[in-house]
Amino acid sequence: MPTHTNTNTTAAPNKTGLLIATSLTLFSMFFGAGNLIFPPIMGANAGTSFPWAMTGFLIGAVALPVLSIITIALSGTDLRDLASRGGRVFGIVFPGLVYLSIGAFYALPRTGAVSFSTAIAPLTGWSSSLASTLFNIVFFAVALFLSWNPRSIIDSLGKVLTPLLLALLVLLVFLSLANLPASSSAPTAAYASAPLTSGLLDGYMTMDSIAALAFGIVVVTSLGRPGGGIGAKMVRRTSVTALIAGALLALVYIGLGLIGHVMPGGQQYTDGASLLADAAQMTIGWPGQVVFGLIVLTACMTTAVGLIAATSEFFHRLLPVVSYRAWMAAFTAISFVLAAAGLNSVLAIAVPIITFLYPIAITVVAITLVTHPLRLVTPALWAFRLGTWMAAAWSAATTLAQVGAASEAIGPVLSWSPGQALQLGWIVPTALAFVVGLGADLAVARRAA
Repeated sequence: MPTHTNTNTTAAPNKTGLLIATSLTLFSMFFGAGNLIFPPIMGANAGTSFPWAMTGFLIGAVALPVLSIITIALSGTDLRDLASRGGRVFGIVFPGLVYLSIGAFYALPRTGAVSFSTAIAPLTGWSSSLASTLFNIVFFAVALFLSWNPRSIIDSLGKVLTPLLLALLVLLVFLSLANLPASSSAPTAAYASAPLTSGLLDGYMTMDSIAALAFGIVVVTSLGRPGGGIGAKMVRRTSVTALIAGALLALVYIGLGLIGHVMPGGQQYTDGASLLADAAQMTIGWPGQVVFGLIVLTACMTTAVGLIAATSEFFHRLLPVVSYRAWMAAFTAISFVLAAAGLNSVLAIAVPIITFLYPIAITVVAITLVTHPLRLVTPALWAFRLGTWMAAAWSAATTLAQVGAASEAIGPVLSWSPGQALQLGWIVPTALAFVVGLGADLAVARRAA
């Protein structure tokens, strides 16, 4: 009996520790440079509408990513499992575009480029192509080393880098709010007329809703589920992990938003990086620049490690003939080349693709959650397919119109939908397609019964 008791006593803390470490890891993978610089500039521009704008931001940058992680746990081990209900082609093309867009062709090289331009160059004065190349060699070599073993990510991120990142963020937020004079300006532009929607779109553009679909595979792997059936215990543990990470994200976003809100002349800044850098210097002096540089570097490194691991794990499952570590090496090499060469040409291609993917990603998550309680009645295949196909078609048309391709012909067709001017026009037609599909599914289920 004593042995049995001691075993349980030891096991419980280990499980709790694993959940906490995995939550910290998930937080660190979400929290990259973009997440650092969006909230303060929003806080400055929102002015007196800050509470509403921040509420919208938290919906887009916290609630949606948390729901995306839970959705992965409900449906399977990775995004391909989740998207497979949309058909064979959709189940491969959509996940592939998601992983490539937030991986080697955009978000991953961006971590190296942003680290150099925001954390290294201002402190050292280095700005040459040679300096950028040498820095990115070191940056991506470290990221590759930390992600080499997927099960060691919890140790390298959740137990080391993330606590460092959180400590630096707390220091910056506390000193800024304590030392900067309170100020409250009138909201600018869209924040005056639609602060909630504007904040939602700001949070929406952090890319975390898409990234969550990719990072879900890391969470379920870290929690000890290599594959197979869906278990209620795994869903519960994944949900707790996502909620803890989401709570940390929310607290950090509110703190960073408040820095922008109280920063003197905050609305004169065009980007959050400059605002935070000046806030750090005003409150701590030259050491503040060092602290800010460490925050940016740590945030970018944790995101890079998570992206390398998640992307390589997905493509290894898609094409097992190529090993996980071979994928890692390939994606790291591509990211290094793009980061060292500059991202302007990549951004021109990547931004429209990301804009195209967002409505589809949100639709996939929403339909999965809504139809999950009906899983014993109907697989809801047509509800999923018609909804996601409509979201994809509408988003593709919107993206084409935005880049100037056949905009005169497409624009009038799209303009009938409410919210199209706010990039939310896909919601109504997608909902209608979902309802039609669900009706067909329930009719089939009744006939079968």
